[in-house]
Amino acid sequence: MKEQIIEINVNSLEEKYEFNKVAKQASGAVMYRQGKAVLIAAVAIDEKAVDEDFLPLTVQYMEKSYAAAKIPGGFIKRETKPGDFETLTSRIVDRSLRPLFPKGFYFPVTISIMVVSSDEEVDMQVAALHAANAALFISDIPFATSIAAVRIGTVDDDIVINPTLSQQGNSELDLLVVGSGKDVVMIEMRTLASENESVQNANEFHEAALVDVIATAGEAIEKATSAYEEAFAPLVREPLELTLAEDKVDESLYAYIENNYASDVEKAISHMAKSERSTELKKVRTKIMETLESAGKEADKELVSKVLERYKKTVVRAMILDKNIRADGRALDEVRPISIETNLLPSVHGSCLFTRGQTQALVTVTLGDKKDAQMYELITEKNSQSEKFMVHYNFPGYSVGEAKYIGAPGRRELGHGNLGKRALEPVIDLNYDGSIRLVSEILESNGSSSMATICGGALALRGAEVEMVDLVAGIAMGLVTDGDKYAVLTDIMGLEDHDGDMDFKVAGTVHGITALQMDIKLGGIDLNVLRDALEKASKGKNHILKLMEDAEQNIVTSEALPSTEHFTVHPSKIGEIIGKAGATIREIIERFEVSIDLDRDVGGVKVAGGDKAKVEAAKAHIENIASAPVKKQMEYKVGESYQGKVKKIVDFGLFVEMPDGFDALLHISKVAKERVNDLPQRYSEGDEITVVVMEQKGKKVELATPEYLA
Repeated sequence: MKEQIIEINVNSLEEKYEFNKVAKQASGAVMYRQGKAVLIAAVAIDEKAVDEDFLPLTVQYMEKSYAAAKIPGGFIKRETKPGDFETLTSRIVDRSLRPLFPKGFYFPVTISIMVVSSDEEVDMQVAALHAANAALFISDIPFATSIAAVRIGTVDDDIVINPTLSQQGNSELDLLVVGSGKDVVMIEMRTLASENESVQNANEFHEAALVDVIATAGEAIEKATSAYEEAFAPLVREPLELTLAEDKVDESLYAYIENNYASDVEKAISHMAKSERSTELKKVRTKIMETLESAGKEADKELVSKVLERYKKTVVRAMILDKNIRADGRALDEVRPISIETNLLPSVHGSCLFTRGQTQALVTVTLGDKKDAQMYELITEKNSQSEKFMVHYNFPGYSVGEAKYIGAPGRRELGHGNLGKRALEPVIDLNYDGSIRLVSEILESNGSSSMATICGGALALRGAEVEMVDLVAGIAMGLVTDGDKYAVLTDIMGLEDHDGDMDFKVAGTVHGITALQMDIKLGGIDLNVLRDALEKASKGKNHILKLMEDAEQNIVTSEALPSTEHFTVHPSKIGEIIGKAGATIREIIERFEVSIDLDRDVGGVKVAGGDKAKVEAAKAHIENIASAPVKKQMEYKVGESYQGKVKKIVDFGLFVEMPDGFDALLHISKVAKERVNDLPQRYSEGDEITVVVMEQKGKKVELATPEYLA
């Protein structure tokens, strides 16, 4: 195979694709270049299909330290566990490509993306998506669709397509849209508040404006996918002869279930609305099999399960589209009942138990110092970064009734935690002088647990008295379509997520959206449907916010909440607060049982402790030190005697406190005519001593004893 190089310039991206150059034994591979960034993407397939009814797709995005001319930090000098950015990027690539595989494709596929050279201005997520897309498109896997990713930002209030990383740093909008042709398949959005902004200026994006921006992204995607398909088409390899699984349904068995067990299935569906477990449906399956066996008919458990699942899905969708009835009896735009309890954990800085229907999140907030921030590295940054607002999401098996070991968080947990962080961060004061860790423990789940994390998280932050602009609520929307008919569902549960066509999560304040995440199972969504979904999401979000505002009024401050005082003194006084060798500040810390952080440049002082009275006393003590008049050094007359006090005895002489309060050195050679080695025997700290000033240069005063001069 001859090496092929294709250069494409579209949507402000200058990309170079090198095919048949690397990883030639893979099903498809490419060396992708953009600026100084170089990525290698390779696709491999196992031609033996799995028995399960799903696509076993594995995506791994890996950043190599050498790509940025670095050696990995820590004890082990090689890449080990992937970082959060790598995991989240892998997840984005998976969510973008998975919906486009043909129906019935159940062959294990791996997509590996390595960053082997970095660029401080290149968006690695867009680069990873395009590299993976090219490798998959030209591979021998029957995959005839190209995707394109578009990042939208704002620069000086202007919409910019695919901004550079430095432009993204100044943008108030971060919108990633992935699609194919005219179809949008994945959206990730967040708003960004400038670190120079005060907490009074949160950044939300209005729902109506967002649809127009997505439409702009859609036009750019259509342009890009056309360019990619045209350029890559001549390089597509001979496709493998793969037999796709046929979605066959035993029509007679389907009709038998429909005619004889319709009421049993509807009753089971109503039970499934209360839990993600399908126990009731299993009971129906057992009943069907027993009836068939007693009638002397063959009853294959796997076949009955598959047909029953198909019928159940048909019933759920028909109830919604034809009757506007949901499994739990709610109206299409109705939010499940909500209960909220705040600061229920006495030894925690802030906490909230947020329950919506059969989804429950216990969210806690812990406040820490700057040193408690999470350190991390990005391949596009030279220096280590510090994450001072952390959101950790945990999803134990018992939350859905599963007997499952609780281990390290997986991609789903990291993704949901990241969504919660993106939703809440825009309303928090970014100038907060410390670290915040928010942890969400999902105790029960039947859909929208990430949104419960956001709602409970906002109230837990309020409970910890973190300065915020507004409360943030999150809501998960669903979609069911059939031809020209569609229904938008508010606050979807697990059953509706499983059998629906869209998972659309929206979070924000009363003024607009702070974060959004959408995955489409259809292969695309009409913008009018998207606009309708956003309008209904706004209505549901505001309903939840009203309940949260009511709960906020009942927050009782936690006894565990540390008291913190922020104030400023004149920068010249910081040295006096510290004292010689840190003696003064150590004495304050021990006496008042507080921690103290100082900023020498601006004179900033932060005092924190568990006892409010002691914190206030420490503040008063520091302010007294800072308000004391500035000591002025005397002008001494050379040759005259003065009374001093021995402050400290050292090997090379004595430090003497002079009448003006400043210390001067009496060198051992100036004590007597002959060298004296027994100073500790002759003098004690605190002794009065007569000294003669030999010379004064600024603050430096040279002393001698009268004995020396005699």
